[in-house]
Amino acid sequence: MTAPAPIIAPSILAADFSRLADEARAVEGSADWLHVDVMDNHFVPNLTIGLPVVQSLLPVTSLPFDVHLMITDPRRWAPGYADAGAYNVTFHAEACDDPVALAKELRSAGAKAGLAIDRDTPVDQYLDLLPSFDTLLIMTIKAGFGGQRFIPEMLDKVRAARRHVAAGHLELRIEVDGGIAADTIEAAAAAGADAFVAGTAVYGAEDPAEAVRKLRIAAERTAPRW
Repeated sequence: MTAPAPIIAPSILAADFSRLADEARAVEGSADWLHVDVMDNHFVPNLTIGLPVVQSLLPVTSLPFDVHLMITDPRRWAPGYADAGAYNVTFHAEACDDPVALAKELRSAGAKAGLAIDRDTPVDQYLDLLPSFDTLLIMTIKAGFGGQRFIPEMLDKVRAARRHVAAGHLELRIEVDGGIAADTIEAAAAAGADAFVAGTAVYGAEDPAEAVRKLRIAAERTAPRW
């Protein structure tokens, strides 16, 4: 079985917040998704953007929004992002007492449902929930800040998830987030990831669209056959 084409999702956390519409358009035609990090200064010690900004940004770009909620009480807030038109809404397993119920809500609202696993959370206890999800996001840093160094040991979780997905013939994207760049994306792809969040590696580059293209080439070059 050939691996699906990789998804490259630039994170606007690393973009110029005074020019978000322009920054989103800068990667149209090269990126697959636009990754939007929502942090509440409770679940993680940082505060970023929320639903009003997402609602304002959605009409100005053709890119599907990959919303990553690093917030407490996702049952309260996640459906609003789906209703707004986000393509994929991901919430943290650590912040939700009934992930499957929330995934059903998101799917009913027309969005894909994603489950995120933070750095210190084992993935094994959540593998049986994966048929209820469209995306599994594995943090390769500690959630909460951009610009951190990639932690190679987190790829063990990716390998475990990929084995489980392959054994169950599940249709699920395995996404990695944190420190993804030209020197780390190949290892992540080889481990079984097929969606890649890249912030600084894209928006810190002189040409963000070209940076996305180079990341895609690297991921495709290393993508295994499962």
